Amino acid sequence: MNSLLRFSAPRTVDIIDAPHQELQPGQVRVRTLYSGISAGTELTAYRGTNPYLTSEWDPELRLFRGATEHGQLAYPLDGWGYSEVGEVIEIAADPAAGPPDAPRLGDRVWGIWGHRAEGILTIETLRGHVLPAHLDPLAAAFVRVGAIALNGVLAADLGVGSTVAIFGQGVIGLLATRFAVLNGATVIAVDGIPARREAAERQGAAHAFVPDEQLAHSIRDVTAGAGADVAIELSGSYHALQAAVRAVGADGTVIASGFYQAEATPLRLGEEFHHNRVQVLASQIGSVPNRLRARWDVPRLQRTVVDALADRRLDATPLVTHRFRIEDAAEAYQLLDTDPAAALQVVLEFS
Repeated sequence: MNSLLRFSAPRTVDIIDAPHQELQPGQVRVRTLYSGISAGTELTAYRGTNPYLTSEWDPELRLFRGATEHGQLAYPLDGWGYSEVGEVIEIAADPAAGPPDAPRLGDRVWGIWGHRAEGILTIETLRGHVLPAHLDPLAAAFVRVGAIALNGVLAADLGVGSTVAIFGQGVIGLLATRFAVLNGATVIAVDGIPARREAAERQGAAHAFVPDEQLAHSIRDVTAGAGADVAIELSGSYHALQAAVRAVGADGTVIASGFYQAEATPLRLGEEFHHNRVQVLASQIGSVPNRLRARWDVPRLQRTVVDALADRRLDATPLVTHRFRIEDAAEAYQLLDTDPAAALQVVLEFS
């Protein structure tokens, strides 16, 4: 069965049998091994809160056109997912004629083809996506989320002597904590879930705090009154974004990396934001920070994550807390929707 995950309606997951497709010249068929579920972006589609369901994005003007009866997307939504790993089982081209970094039969590759048993991609798309032979393929389910984390850390411009508060110690937050430590920064992890704070300390965080009313004072206590130099907000919570604004000191920077939904009522821009001249920068995986674009791009982010996984500077597989067969995917989404504290990375298995 060529299983394909479908959101038929909000909070309704079905597994359907997708029709078999013949390859066209220059295409590759990949048999999926693992597919990681995004607890952020994907849940907006699962819950029905994604802005594309009610608005239309104009790529020329780079504006949403505003709420409409029918958005750019509509249910059923097929094949969501962006953290796939698989094995090349068919190539519609002469393998000897391809470039040296093109996939070959039997190669294990990572990429984006959604939660489906087979992905059909172009050879060009998978160039440079072949995994090192010694790397556990499960680790490659973290390449894309790792790139999101690394992008936020690059935006924060961290180094030895920097202090960064990282809000949200889910999968991406924990990866960001590790990358920040590798950059030489002192990390203050913030999360309301004890197990996640403990995980942050295992990733190298110097401090791990609860997001309570005393948080801004606690951060100043461990920074000699200065506050954090930078905060990276990864939870997508406006309450956390407001707490991040309070966490940094004068002329501090907040990197807003979460996927925020609905109204930003918790934000208070007349207090610390205004008086401390706090700069808020968005970090989104579609592009790297402005100052780095001459030398960095998204493929380089992803290659960096693969290299860090391969040489074990980044050990991501322990972050997998749950594995579900694709047939049981509805249970996986229900878990993430109703009991997010119980899970970190949830992975769908296809073999």
